[in-house]
Amino acid sequence: MRRVSLHEKLMPFMKKHQLIHQDATVLVGVSGGADSLLLLHYLVNMKEQLRLKVIAVSVDHGLRGEESKEDVRYVKNICEQLQIPCITREVDVKSRKELHKEGTQVAARTLRYQAFEEVMQETKADFLALAHHGDDQVETVLMRLVRQSNPAALAGMPIKRRFAGGYIIRPFLPLSKEDIYQYCRELQLTPREDPSNQSITYTRNYFRLRVIPLLKEQESQVHHHVQEMTERMEEDQTYLLNEAEKMVEKVVTYKDSLAFFDISAFQSYPIALQRRAFHLILNYLYKKVPTDLNIQHEKDFFALLDQQKSNVTVDFPKSLKISKNYQELRFYFRTDVNKEWEVHQTINVPSEITLPNDATLKVEYASDPICENSQTLHIPIECESLFPLSIRVRKPGDRMTVRGLHGRKKVKDIFIDEKIPVYLRDSWPLIFGADGSLLWMAGLKKAEIKGKRSVGEYIVLTYTDLSN
Repeated sequence: MRRVSLHEKLMPFMKKHQLIHQDATVLVGVSGGADSLLLLHYLVNMKEQLRLKVIAVSVDHGLRGEESKEDVRYVKNICEQLQIPCITREVDVKSRKELHKEGTQVAARTLRYQAFEEVMQETKADFLALAHHGDDQVETVLMRLVRQSNPAALAGMPIKRRFAGGYIIRPFLPLSKEDIYQYCRELQLTPREDPSNQSITYTRNYFRLRVIPLLKEQESQVHHHVQEMTERMEEDQTYLLNEAEKMVEKVVTYKDSLAFFDISAFQSYPIALQRRAFHLILNYLYKKVPTDLNIQHEKDFFALLDQQKSNVTVDFPKSLKISKNYQELRFYFRTDVNKEWEVHQTINVPSEITLPNDATLKVEYASDPICENSQTLHIPIECESLFPLSIRVRKPGDRMTVRGLHGRKKVKDIFIDEKIPVYLRDSWPLIFGADGSLLWMAGLKKAEIKGKRSVGEYIVLTYTDLSN
């Protein structure tokens, strides 16, 4: 039975996923190992047919001293024989590990991809071809299955994704590691092997050396089945994400660095879309999602949606808060009120003041006739005991004598009665008289102001909150 050639195995996969096009500049990540060496030779052999410009890029991670430098020299010699350019980079994995408290493989991957990105931009390359193969995909999916509960993670490594103005492509995902070794023997390629690949200290190596062989005893083509599954998962994920984006567009309102929505409208969608909408909101607000965000935060979010209390807030990383305020859920970053507003600030007449909640208060003299509404407060100038007026934010125990009611009422209870969201209360401006009486919860409730009105002249305070 005739063995299928490397080209016959790869070309249908590459065409199906549109991995490459004619006249493209293709960078190839080459370590000198069997996978990347075979990929380099394959793409060089495709140069004339597809009119490709092939450039090798090799990164020395500085982890094995002279041995890793020799790997880079070996790659450069291969490129000279193939008559293609070779760009090399050195990175300091040990320093990054110490600075960022990362594991070796995480630090090495981060620096390697940073180097790839720099070279992509320098060469204006269309593609970065990486030699991840089917067995790598099985390892990735199993590692994620063990560590995560997010179904999207089972999509594995993408076949093609945007990167540095072009795309990362992985043409070798249909191949197993044994396929690669076999083709290397047929083509008489002599790869260099990194001895650290045999150490089970690294999680990936443990799966590679201990787990994958057991799976292959049961099913030698497991890499094909897993790759087909990841492609289907990716297709499903793409569809669901598109639907979630439509949902967010209809339900969620963004405003600067906050987002909010009506809970009942949000919950009218299937849970699969709610979950993805939640992550879309986080991606929008964070720009770069924190590494310490985990599945528990997602559980906290859904628990908050079903919370029976009217006002509840949960904390997320990087000062993000999510508050349920009656039927609204709001994402916002905590902004501490300037300490100066915690003590009385004198109000000058006339003046215009920017308040702690970013609203404005205009203060001026006025004469009859006057028309008072919820956004204005008129104080007769005869009420000399009230002047000068002052502003501060709330403190525990604040009370006021509300106009039209008997007795005094706690500010906290007024906020609750008026259904003022928790996140607004700490910066709400309170207007006080010189005698210490609370005269006005600006734009909300007024106190009973007793005094003569014979002169017909007033100090008028006008509250303007453009956020409402």
